[in-house]
Amino acid sequence: MGAEPYDLVVRATRAVVGDEERPVTLGLRDGRIATLDAQLPPGAEPDVVLADDEVLLPGLVDTHVHVNEPGRTEWEGFDSATRAAAAGGVTTIVDMPLNSVPPTTTLAGLQAKEEAAEGRVHVDVGFWGGAVPGNVPDLGELHDAGVLGFKAFLLPSGVDEFGHLDDAGLREALAELARLDALLVVHAEDEGEIDAAPLHSRAYADFVTTRPPSAELVAIERLVRAAEDTDARVHVVHLSSADALPEIRAARDRGVRLSVETCPHYLTLAAEDVADGHTEFKCCPPIREAANRERLWAGLADGTIDVVVSDHSPCTSDLKHLDTGDFADAWGGIASVQLGLSAVWTEARVRGHTLVDVARWMCQGPADLVGLRHKGRLAVGADADLCVLAPDETFTVDPAGLHHRNPDTAYAGRRLTGAVRETWLHGILVDPADAGAAPRGRLLRRGEA
Repeated sequence: MGAEPYDLVVRATRAVVGDEERPVTLGLRDGRIATLDAQLPPGAEPDVVLADDEVLLPGLVDTHVHVNEPGRTEWEGFDSATRAAAAGGVTTIVDMPLNSVPPTTTLAGLQAKEEAAEGRVHVDVGFWGGAVPGNVPDLGELHDAGVLGFKAFLLPSGVDEFGHLDDAGLREALAELARLDALLVVHAEDEGEIDAAPLHSRAYADFVTTRPPSAELVAIERLVRAAEDTDARVHVVHLSSADALPEIRAARDRGVRLSVETCPHYLTLAAEDVADGHTEFKCCPPIREAANRERLWAGLADGTIDVVVSDHSPCTSDLKHLDTGDFADAWGGIASVQLGLSAVWTEARVRGHTLVDVARWMCQGPADLVGLRHKGRLAVGADADLCVLAPDETFTVDPAGLHHRNPDTAYAGRRLTGAVRETWLHGILVDPADAGAAPRGRLLRRGEA
C-alpha cells in the first residue's frame, strides 16, 4: 500500500526554513505541513510551483492588532482587519483588548469579542485579555477561557473603559499572572514624564517633545522592578526609544523574564520627515529621529529587541483631524497590518539583513511569544500557513488598495520593496479582494497545538 496522498504539493526553490533558506517541496495534508521534501510519483508535478523571483515564507504572526469590534467597528472590524492582514502575508493576528466596547477585561467581554468574530475572520485570530484596575479576580477566568496573555497600560490608555495600572495595581496583577504563568504585555510610558498640557500645534516636533524618551525609560524601569519582585513574565510593546535598550539588557542579565517588540513605523519612518499637519503619523509612543531609528535596528540585530509587529491601530478619518492637522487632538495610531512585511524588508535589506532575519522577527518570534508553536514556521506538523513574497518587486502604496476599513496611513505614496503575491491559510489560498469569499479563519485559544 502506498503512502497516504497529499492534499497539495507546493515547490519553492527558495524558502525560509528555521535559520536557513533552502528549496522545499511541501506536502500538505489536512491543513498542516506533512513534509518539507515530498517525493512525487514518476512523471507527477507539484500542484503549485513558485516563480523564480518568489520566496516562500511562513505566514506572518502579528500579535499587536487593534480590531476595535464590537463597539467601535466604524474604526475597524474583523472582516476588514483580517482581509488586510491576509493581503500583507499575515495569517494569524492577536487582537488587543481595548478600543472595543466592552473591552476584553472580563469573561463576558471575551465572549462578546468571540461572538463578533465568529465566522467573519479571513485569518486565524487569538485574543489578549486586559489587566485593569479591579479585575484581578477576572484574570484566572480569562486565562482558563484561552486568552493568550494580558495587556496593561502604565498611563491613561486613551479610552475611558480601559483603565491603567499604578505601581500597586501592576504588582497585584503580576502576582496573579505569575501564579498562572501568564504573560503581561505592557504599554510602557510614564505619565509623570509626559507634558501634562500638550501643545496644540501642527508641528510634529512639538508633539514629540511631549512624549520624551524618558517616559519610556522610567516606565520600563518601573515594570522591571515589579517583574523582578514577582518573578512574572513581561513584554514591552511598541518600543520606540532606543534609550531603554541598556536597561532592557541589564534586566535580562539579572534574570528578569522580559521580552520586547518594536514596530515597522519605528524602523522605517523618521521624525525629521514628518511634515506639518500630517497627523496620520501620530502614534504613542512617537516615531523618533533617524539616529534613534538606527539604534533600534542595532537592538534588533543584537537580539535585545525580540519581535516586530504592527500595532495596527486605525480610526475614522475625522478622529485623525486631518482637516486641522492638530497633533494634540488627533487619535494616535498607525494603520499598517497590510504593509508591515514590505516596510520592514525595504529597510532590512539595505542594512544587510536577510529574509531569515525578517521571518524570525515577524513569523516565528511572535508565534513563540504567545505559545502558538504550530504557527510562524515551515516545519512538519505546523499549520500550512504560507506567504509568497516577491522580494525584489517594488510598489508605491496607494491607500485605495488597502483593505483596512479607513484608508488613512502613514505609508501613503511610499515606495516599498517586497510584494506579497499570495497568502495561504491551512493550505487554502486566501483572496482578500474577493468580497464573496467564505471566511476560513479560526478563533485560537491558549494551549492549542
